[in-house]
Amino acid sequence: MLRLAAASLAGTAIEFYDFFVYGTAAALILGPLFFPTFSALAGTLAAFGTFGVGFLARPLGSVLFGHVGDRYGRRPVMFASLALTGLATVAVGCVPSYATIGIAAPSLLLVLRFLQGLGLGGEWGGAVLLTAEHAPAHRRALWTSFPQIGPSIGFLLANGLVLALSAGLTDAQFHDWGWRVPFWAAGLLALGGLLLRTSLAETPHFREMGEPARLPLLEVARGHWRLVLLTAGALAVGYALFYAVTTWSLAYATQRLGVDRMVALVCVMAAVSIMGAVTPLAALLGDRYGRRPLCLAGCGAAVVWMFPMVALLGTAEPLWMFSGFLGAMLAFITMFGVIAAYLPELYEPRVRCTGAAVGYNLGGVVGGALTPIAATALAGRDGPPWGVAAYLAGVGLLSLSCFALLPETRPAPVARPVTGTESEAAPA
Repeated sequence: MLRLAAASLAGTAIEFYDFFVYGTAAALILGPLFFPTFSALAGTLAAFGTFGVGFLARPLGSVLFGHVGDRYGRRPVMFASLALTGLATVAVGCVPSYATIGIAAPSLLLVLRFLQGLGLGGEWGGAVLLTAEHAPAHRRALWTSFPQIGPSIGFLLANGLVLALSAGLTDAQFHDWGWRVPFWAAGLLALGGLLLRTSLAETPHFREMGEPARLPLLEVARGHWRLVLLTAGALAVGYALFYAVTTWSLAYATQRLGVDRMVALVCVMAAVSIMGAVTPLAALLGDRYGRRPLCLAGCGAAVVWMFPMVALLGTAEPLWMFSGFLGAMLAFITMFGVIAAYLPELYEPRVRCTGAAVGYNLGGVVGGALTPIAATALAGRDGPPWGVAAYLAGVGLLSLSCFALLPETRPAPVARPVTGTESEAAPA
Protein backbone atom coordinates (compact mmCIF):
# COMPACT_ATOMS: atom_id res chain seq x y z
CA MET A 1 0.00 0.00 0.00
CA LEU A 2 2.84 2.40 0.81
CA ARG A 3 4.40 1.89 -2.63
CA LEU A 4 1.06 2.33 -4.37
CA ALA A 5 0.24 5.43 -2.34
CA ALA A 6 3.68 6.93 -3.02
CA ALA A 7 3.32 6.35 -6.77
CA SER A 8 -0.16 7.93 -6.76
CA LEU A 9 1.08 10.88 -4.74
CA ALA A 10 4.05 11.44 -7.07
CA GLY A 11 1.83 11.29 -10.14
CA THR A 12 -0.79 13.72 -8.89
CA ALA A 13 1.96 16.05 -7.61
CA ILE A 14 3.54 16.15 -11.07
CA GLU A 15 0.23 16.52 -12.92
CA PHE A 16 -0.96 19.31 -10.63
CA TYR A 17 2.47 20.97 -10.83
CA ASP A 18 1.87 21.18 -14.58
CA PHE A 19 -1.61 22.56 -14.06
CA PHE A 20 -0.71 25.05 -11.31
CA VAL A 21 2.38 26.48 -12.92
CA TYR A 22 0.12 27.73 -15.70
CA GLY A 23 -2.24 29.34 -13.16
CA THR A 24 0.63 31.16 -11.46
CA ALA A 25 1.98 32.34 -14.80
CA ALA A 26 -1.51 33.50 -15.82
CA ALA A 27 -1.78 35.58 -12.64
CA LEU A 28 1.69 37.12 -12.89
CA ILE A 29 3.03 37.24 -16.44
CA LEU A 30 0.96 35.82 -19.33
CA GLY A 31 -1.31 38.85 -19.79
CA PRO A 32 1.39 41.35 -20.87
CA LEU A 33 3.27 38.76 -22.95
CA PHE A 34 0.40 37.21 -24.87
CA PHE A 35 -2.29 39.92 -24.74
CA PRO A 36 -0.25 43.16 -24.93
CA THR A 37 -2.92 45.07 -26.85
CA PHE A 38 -5.35 44.73 -23.91
CA SER A 39 -5.52 46.91 -20.82
CA ALA A 40 -3.99 45.48 -17.63
CA LEU A 41 -7.39 44.28 -16.37
CA ALA A 42 -8.49 42.90 -19.74
CA GLY A 43 -5.13 41.17 -20.22
CA THR A 44 -5.48 39.44 -16.85
CA LEU A 45 -9.02 38.39 -17.73
CA ALA A 46 -7.82 37.01 -21.08
CA ALA A 47 -4.99 35.10 -19.39
CA PHE A 48 -7.47 33.63 -16.90
CA GLY A 49 -9.66 32.74 -19.87
CA THR A 50 -6.92 30.50 -21.26
CA PHE A 51 -6.51 29.14 -17.72
CA GLY A 52 -10.21 28.23 -17.68
CA VAL A 53 -9.93 26.26 -20.94
CA GLY A 54 -8.02 23.61 -18.99
CA PHE A 55 -11.02 23.09 -16.76
CA LEU A 56 -13.36 22.79 -19.73
CA ALA A 57 -11.11 20.04 -21.10
CA ARG A 58 -10.96 18.08 -17.84
CA PRO A 59 -14.45 16.47 -18.12
CA LEU A 60 -13.60 15.42 -21.68
CA GLY A 61 -10.38 13.90 -20.37
CA SER A 62 -12.31 12.06 -17.67
CA VAL A 63 -14.65 10.61 -20.33
CA LEU A 64 -11.76 9.57 -22.60
CA PHE A 65 -9.52 8.13 -19.89
CA GLY A 66 -12.47 6.88 -17.85
CA HIS A 67 -13.47 4.72 -20.81
CA VAL A 68 -9.95 3.29 -20.91
CA GLY A 69 -9.93 2.77 -17.14
CA ASP A 70 -13.28 0.99 -17.00
CA ARG A 71 -12.64 -1.20 -20.05
CA TYR A 72 -8.90 -1.89 -19.96
CA GLY A 73 -7.79 -1.15 -16.40
CA ARG A 74 -6.77 1.68 -14.11
CA ARG A 75 -3.05 1.22 -14.74
CA PRO A 76 -2.90 2.33 -18.43
CA VAL A 77 -4.68 5.58 -17.51
CA MET A 78 -1.89 6.55 -15.13
CA PHE A 79 0.74 6.33 -17.87
CA ALA A 80 -1.14 7.98 -20.74
CA SER A 81 -2.51 10.91 -18.74
CA LEU A 82 0.85 11.78 -17.18
CA ALA A 83 2.66 11.65 -20.54
CA LEU A 84 0.08 13.88 -22.23
CA THR A 85 0.08 16.54 -19.52
CA GLY A 86 3.87 16.60 -19.26
CA LEU A 87 4.38 17.06 -23.00
CA ALA A 88 1.78 19.83 -23.22
CA THR A 89 3.33 21.68 -20.29
CA VAL A 90 6.84 21.60 -21.77
CA ALA A 91 5.39 22.90 -25.03
CA VAL A 92 3.81 25.90 -23.24
CA GLY A 93 7.30 26.96 -22.20
CA CYS A 94 8.37 26.96 -25.86
CA VAL A 95 5.55 29.15 -27.26
CA PRO A 96 6.89 32.50 -28.57
CA SER A 97 5.23 35.65 -27.25
CA TYR A 98 2.71 37.84 -29.09
CA ALA A 99 5.50 40.22 -30.09
CA THR A 100 7.15 37.40 -32.06
CA ILE A 101 4.33 35.49 -33.79
CA GLY A 102 1.25 37.64 -33.16
CA ILE A 103 -2.18 36.06 -32.71
CA ALA A 104 -0.72 32.57 -33.13
CA ALA A 105 0.83 32.88 -29.65
CA PRO A 106 -2.40 33.00 -27.59
CA SER A 107 -3.95 30.47 -29.99
CA LEU A 108 -1.18 27.98 -29.24
CA LEU A 109 -1.62 28.65 -25.52
CA LEU A 110 -5.29 27.72 -25.80
CA VAL A 111 -4.54 24.43 -27.58
CA LEU A 112 -1.81 23.41 -25.14
CA ARG A 113 -3.87 24.40 -22.11
CA PHE A 114 -6.69 22.23 -23.50
CA LEU A 115 -4.31 19.27 -23.75
CA GLN A 116 -3.12 19.88 -20.18
CA GLY A 117 -6.70 19.72 -18.96
CA LEU A 118 -7.39 16.62 -21.02
CA GLY A 119 -4.52 14.77 -19.34
CA LEU A 120 -5.37 15.95 -15.84
CA GLY A 121 -8.98 14.88 -16.34
CA GLY A 122 -7.76 11.30 -16.56
CA GLU A 123 -5.00 11.44 -13.95
CA TRP A 124 -7.13 11.94 -10.86
CA GLY A 125 -9.43 9.01 -11.56
CA GLY A 126 -6.61 6.60 -12.37
CA ALA A 127 -4.42 7.57 -9.39
CA VAL A 128 -7.24 7.59 -6.86
CA LEU A 129 -8.80 4.31 -7.98
CA LEU A 130 -5.46 2.53 -8.02
CA THR A 131 -5.12 3.42 -4.34
CA ALA A 132 -8.78 3.13 -3.30
CA GLU A 133 -9.30 -0.31 -4.84
CA HIS A 134 -6.21 -1.71 -3.12
CA ALA A 135 -6.84 -0.13 0.29
CA PRO A 136 -8.46 -1.92 3.27
CA ALA A 137 -11.99 -0.61 3.77
CA HIS A 138 -11.45 0.69 7.32
CA ARG A 139 -8.47 2.84 6.19
CA ARG A 140 -9.57 3.73 2.67
CA ALA A 141 -9.81 7.47 3.34
CA LEU A 142 -6.34 7.51 4.88
CA TRP A 143 -4.65 5.73 1.97
CA THR A 144 -6.51 7.72 -0.67
CA SER A 145 -5.44 10.93 1.05
CA PHE A 146 -1.95 10.36 -0.39
CA PRO A 147 -2.93 11.33 -3.96
CA GLN A 148 -4.88 14.22 -2.40
CA ILE A 149 -1.62 15.54 -0.91
CA GLY A 150 -0.22 15.60 -4.46
CA PRO A 151 -1.93 18.87 -5.45
CA SER A 152 -0.37 20.63 -2.43
CA ILE A 153 3.09 19.37 -3.35
CA GLY A 154 2.54 20.26 -7.00
CA PHE A 155 1.49 23.77 -6.05
CA LEU A 156 4.50 24.22 -3.77
CA LEU A 157 6.88 22.93 -6.44
CA ALA A 158 5.42 25.23 -9.09
CA ASN A 159 5.30 28.33 -6.95
CA GLY A 160 8.56 27.58 -5.17
CA LEU A 161 10.35 27.51 -8.51
CA VAL A 162 8.64 30.74 -9.59
CA LEU A 163 9.62 32.30 -6.26
CA ALA A 164 13.25 31.22 -6.65
CA LEU A 165 13.39 32.59 -10.18
CA SER A 166 11.79 35.86 -9.08
CA ALA A 167 14.41 36.22 -6.36
CA GLY A 168 17.38 35.28 -8.56
CA LEU A 169 16.50 37.12 -11.77
CA THR A 170 15.80 40.70 -12.66
CA ASP A 171 12.28 41.60 -13.76
CA ALA A 172 13.53 41.86 -17.35
CA GLN A 173 15.11 38.40 -17.23
CA PHE A 174 12.00 36.88 -15.64
CA HIS A 175 9.74 38.42 -18.30
CA ASP A 176 12.12 37.44 -21.10
CA TRP A 177 12.85 33.76 -20.34
CA GLY A 178 12.68 33.02 -16.60
CA TRP A 179 8.94 32.31 -16.56
CA ARG A 180 9.51 29.50 -19.08
CA VAL A 181 11.84 27.46 -16.85
CA PRO A 182 9.06 25.94 -14.65
CA PHE A 183 7.32 24.69 -17.79
CA TRP A 184 10.49 23.07 -19.12
CA ALA A 185 11.11 21.42 -15.74
CA ALA A 186 7.81 19.55 -16.16
CA GLY A 187 9.49 17.23 -18.68
CA LEU A 188 11.95 15.88 -16.11
CA LEU A 189 9.22 15.51 -13.49
CA ALA A 190 6.95 13.62 -15.89
CA LEU A 191 9.76 11.26 -16.87
CA GLY A 192 10.45 10.48 -13.21
CA GLY A 193 6.76 9.86 -12.55
CA LEU A 194 6.46 7.46 -15.48
CA LEU A 195 9.46 5.46 -14.26
CA LEU A 196 7.98 5.27 -10.77
CA ARG A 197 4.73 3.82 -12.11
CA THR A 198 6.22 1.02 -14.21
CA SER A 199 6.01 -1.56 -11.41
CA LEU A 200 2.40 -0.91 -10.35
CA ALA A 201 -0.10 -3.77 -10.50
CA GLU A 202 -3.72 -3.61 -11.67
CA THR A 203 -6.33 -3.26 -8.91
CA PRO A 204 -8.10 -6.36 -7.53
CA HIS A 205 -11.52 -4.74 -8.05
CA PHE A 206 -10.89 -4.46 -11.80
CA ARG A 207 -9.43 -7.97 -12.10
CA GLU A 208 -12.44 -9.48 -10.31
CA MET A 209 -15.06 -7.35 -12.00
CA GLY A 210 -16.00 -9.76 -14.78
CA GLU A 211 -17.28 -8.35 -18.06
CA PRO A 212 -16.34 -4.63 -18.25
CA ALA A 213 -18.80 -1.99 -19.34
CA ARG A 214 -18.85 -1.65 -23.11
CA LEU A 215 -19.78 2.05 -23.05
CA PRO A 216 -19.13 3.31 -19.51
CA LEU A 217 -20.26 6.87 -20.25
CA LEU A 218 -23.62 5.62 -21.54
CA GLU A 219 -24.15 3.55 -18.40
CA VAL A 220 -23.24 6.53 -16.22
CA ALA A 221 -25.59 8.81 -18.17
CA ARG A 222 -28.46 6.32 -17.89
CA GLY A 223 -28.09 5.11 -14.33
CA HIS A 224 -26.01 7.68 -12.45
CA TRP A 225 -26.70 11.09 -14.00
CA ARG A 226 -28.24 12.48 -10.81
CA LEU A 227 -25.25 11.33 -8.79
CA VAL A 228 -22.83 12.94 -11.27
CA LEU A 229 -24.65 16.28 -11.07
CA LEU A 230 -24.79 16.19 -7.27
CA THR A 231 -21.09 15.39 -6.93
CA ALA A 232 -20.18 18.12 -9.42
CA GLY A 233 -22.24 20.67 -7.53
CA ALA A 234 -20.87 19.49 -4.19
CA LEU A 235 -17.24 19.82 -5.27
CA ALA A 236 -17.66 23.23 -6.92
CA VAL A 237 -16.96 25.16 -3.71
CA GLY A 238 -13.66 23.35 -3.18
CA TYR A 239 -12.41 24.38 -6.59
CA ALA A 240 -13.73 27.91 -6.20
CA LEU A 241 -12.04 28.28 -2.83
CA PHE A 242 -8.71 26.83 -3.91
CA TYR A 243 -8.35 28.89 -7.07
CA ALA A 244 -9.63 32.06 -5.43
CA VAL A 245 -6.72 31.76 -3.00
CA THR A 246 -4.00 30.39 -5.26
CA THR A 247 -4.73 32.24 -8.51
CA TRP A 248 -7.09 35.22 -8.20
CA SER A 249 -5.63 36.48 -4.92
CA LEU A 250 -2.12 36.56 -6.44
CA ALA A 251 -3.29 38.78 -9.26
CA TYR A 252 -5.40 40.98 -6.95
CA ALA A 253 -2.70 41.37 -4.29
CA THR A 254 0.09 42.23 -6.74
CA GLN A 255 -1.85 44.36 -9.22
CA ARG A 256 -4.46 46.11 -7.07
CA LEU A 257 -2.95 46.20 -3.59
CA GLY A 258 0.68 46.68 -4.61
CA VAL A 259 1.90 43.66 -2.62
CA ASP A 260 5.32 42.40 -3.71
CA ARG A 261 5.10 39.28 -5.88
CA MET A 262 7.38 37.27 -3.58
CA VAL A 263 5.43 38.27 -0.46
CA ALA A 264 2.11 37.22 -2.00
CA LEU A 265 3.55 33.89 -3.15
CA VAL A 266 5.01 33.14 0.29
CA CYS A 267 1.68 33.84 2.00
CA VAL A 268 -0.19 31.47 -0.30
CA MET A 269 2.51 28.80 -0.19
CA ALA A 270 2.61 28.81 3.62
CA ALA A 271 -1.16 28.24 3.78
CA VAL A 272 -0.99 25.43 1.19
CA SER A 273 1.92 23.79 3.08
CA ILE A 274 -0.14 23.54 6.26
CA MET A 275 -3.11 22.28 4.25
CA GLY A 276 -1.00 19.47 2.80
CA ALA A 277 0.30 18.52 6.24
CA VAL A 278 -3.17 18.16 7.77
CA THR A 279 -4.67 16.20 4.84
CA PRO A 280 -4.07 12.77 6.50
CA LEU A 281 -5.73 14.06 9.68
CA ALA A 282 -8.89 14.96 7.77
CA ALA A 283 -8.78 11.51 6.16
CA LEU A 284 -8.46 9.76 9.52
CA LEU A 285 -11.49 11.69 10.76
CA GLY A 286 -13.31 10.55 7.63
CA ASP A 287 -12.50 6.93 8.40
CA ARG A 288 -13.67 7.42 11.98
CA TYR A 289 -16.80 9.56 11.58
CA GLY A 290 -17.76 9.22 7.92
CA ARG A 291 -17.20 11.03 4.63
CA ARG A 292 -20.38 13.11 4.50
CA PRO A 293 -20.05 14.78 7.96
CA LEU A 294 -16.55 16.00 7.09
CA CYS A 295 -17.77 17.36 3.75
CA LEU A 296 -20.70 19.19 5.35
CA ALA A 297 -18.47 20.67 8.05
CA GLY A 298 -15.84 21.87 5.58
CA CYS A 299 -18.43 23.30 3.22
CA GLY A 300 -20.20 25.17 6.03
CA ALA A 301 -16.88 26.58 7.24
CA ALA A 302 -16.09 27.77 3.72
CA VAL A 303 -19.36 29.70 3.49
CA VAL A 304 -18.78 31.38 6.85
CA TRP A 305 -15.13 32.26 6.12
CA MET A 306 -15.51 33.99 2.74
CA PHE A 307 -16.12 37.54 4.00
CA PRO A 308 -13.40 37.39 6.69
CA MET A 309 -10.95 36.06 4.08
CA VAL A 310 -11.61 38.94 1.69
CA ALA A 311 -11.35 41.44 4.56
CA LEU A 312 -7.99 40.00 5.64
CA LEU A 313 -6.71 40.02 2.05
CA GLY A 314 -7.71 43.69 1.75
CA THR A 315 -5.35 44.69 4.57
CA ALA A 316 -2.35 43.89 2.31
CA GLU A 317 -0.51 42.86 5.49
CA PRO A 318 1.34 39.54 5.03
CA LEU A 319 0.33 38.01 8.39
CA TRP A 320 -3.35 38.85 7.96
CA MET A 321 -3.34 37.70 4.34
CA PHE A 322 -1.79 34.40 5.39
CA SER A 323 -4.43 33.98 8.11
CA GLY A 324 -7.22 34.49 5.60
CA PHE A 325 -5.70 32.02 3.17
CA LEU A 326 -5.07 29.45 5.89
CA GLY A 327 -8.68 29.48 7.10
CA ALA A 328 -9.86 28.93 3.53
CA MET A 329 -7.42 26.09 2.91
CA LEU A 330 -8.37 24.29 6.14
CA ALA A 331 -12.05 24.48 5.17
CA PHE A 332 -11.12 23.17 1.73
CA ILE A 333 -9.12 20.16 2.94
CA THR A 334 -11.77 19.19 5.49
CA MET A 335 -13.88 18.36 2.42
CA PHE A 336 -11.27 17.24 -0.08
CA GLY A 337 -9.27 15.15 2.36
CA VAL A 338 -12.00 12.47 2.14
CA ILE A 339 -13.23 13.02 -1.43
CA ALA A 340 -10.82 10.46 -2.92
CA ALA A 341 -12.51 7.77 -0.80
CA TYR A 342 -16.02 9.21 -1.03
CA LEU A 343 -16.42 9.46 -4.81
CA PRO A 344 -15.25 5.92 -5.72
CA GLU A 345 -17.53 4.49 -3.03
CA LEU A 346 -20.53 6.22 -4.62
CA TYR A 347 -20.13 4.33 -7.93
CA GLU A 348 -20.19 0.63 -8.79
CA PRO A 349 -16.84 -0.80 -9.99
CA ARG A 350 -17.78 -1.27 -13.66
CA VAL A 351 -18.31 2.49 -14.22
CA ARG A 352 -16.31 3.84 -11.27
CA CYS A 353 -13.43 5.33 -13.26
CA THR A 354 -15.78 7.25 -15.54
CA GLY A 355 -18.41 8.26 -12.99
CA ALA A 356 -16.07 9.44 -10.24
CA ALA A 357 -13.76 11.30 -12.64
CA VAL A 358 -16.59 13.00 -14.58
CA GLY A 359 -18.26 14.21 -11.37
CA TYR A 360 -14.95 15.40 -9.97
CA ASN A 361 -13.95 17.31 -13.10
CA LEU A 362 -17.38 18.81 -13.80
CA GLY A 363 -17.07 20.36 -10.35
CA GLY A 364 -13.85 21.93 -11.63
CA VAL A 365 -15.71 23.57 -14.52
CA VAL A 366 -18.32 25.07 -12.20
CA GLY A 367 -15.94 26.14 -9.45
CA GLY A 368 -12.44 26.35 -10.97
CA ALA A 369 -12.84 27.66 -14.50
CA LEU A 370 -15.16 30.53 -13.65
CA THR A 371 -13.81 31.69 -10.31
CA PRO A 372 -10.65 33.60 -11.38
CA ILE A 373 -12.56 35.27 -14.22
CA ALA A 374 -15.66 36.11 -12.12
CA ALA A 375 -13.57 37.26 -9.16
CA THR A 376 -11.36 39.50 -11.32
CA ALA A 377 -14.45 41.09 -12.90
CA LEU A 378 -16.21 41.55 -9.54
CA ALA A 379 -13.08 43.08 -7.99
CA GLY A 380 -12.61 45.53 -10.86
CA ARG A 381 -14.21 48.43 -9.01
CA ASP A 382 -12.73 50.56 -6.25
CA GLY A 383 -13.10 49.44 -2.65
CA PRO A 384 -12.99 46.01 -1.01
CA PRO A 385 -14.06 43.15 -3.31
CA TRP A 386 -17.12 42.11 -1.30
CA GLY A 387 -18.70 40.87 -4.50
CA VAL A 388 -16.02 38.16 -4.63
CA ALA A 389 -16.90 37.07 -1.09
CA ALA A 390 -20.60 36.97 -1.97
CA TYR A 391 -19.88 34.94 -5.10
CA LEU A 392 -17.79 32.39 -3.18
CA ALA A 393 -20.36 32.13 -0.40
CA GLY A 394 -23.07 31.53 -3.01
CA VAL A 395 -21.09 28.68 -4.57
CA GLY A 396 -20.61 27.31 -1.05
CA LEU A 397 -24.35 27.27 -0.39
CA LEU A 398 -24.92 25.42 -3.67
CA SER A 399 -22.33 22.81 -2.66
CA LEU A 400 -23.76 22.51 0.85
CA SER A 401 -27.17 21.67 -0.63
CA CYS A 402 -25.64 18.99 -2.88
CA PHE A 403 -23.65 17.41 -0.06
CA ALA A 404 -26.84 17.26 2.02
CA LEU A 405 -28.49 15.16 -0.72
CA LEU A 406 -25.62 12.67 -1.06
CA PRO A 407 -25.59 9.45 1.01
CA GLU A 408 -22.94 8.31 3.48
CA THR A 409 -20.62 5.60 2.11
CA ARG A 410 -18.20 4.77 4.94
CA PRO A 411 -18.03 0.97 5.27
CA ALA A 412 -19.61 -0.33 8.47
CA PRO A 413 -17.03 -1.31 11.09
CA VAL A 414 -16.42 -5.05 11.31
CA ALA A 415 -17.69 -6.35 14.65
CA ARG A 416 -15.08 -7.98 16.89
CA PRO A 417 -15.80 -11.71 17.22
CA VAL A 418 -17.13 -12.72 20.66
CA THR A 419 -15.05 -15.45 22.32
CA GLY A 420 -16.61 -18.43 24.03
CA THR A 421 -15.67 -17.11 27.47
CA GLU A 422 -17.25 -13.72 26.79
CA SER A 423 -20.36 -15.46 25.45
CA GLU A 424 -20.78 -17.47 28.63
CA ALA A 425 -20.19 -14.44 30.84
CA ALA A 426 -22.62 -12.19 28.99
CA PRO A 427 -25.97 -11.54 30.66
CA ALA A 428 -29.06 -12.92 29.00
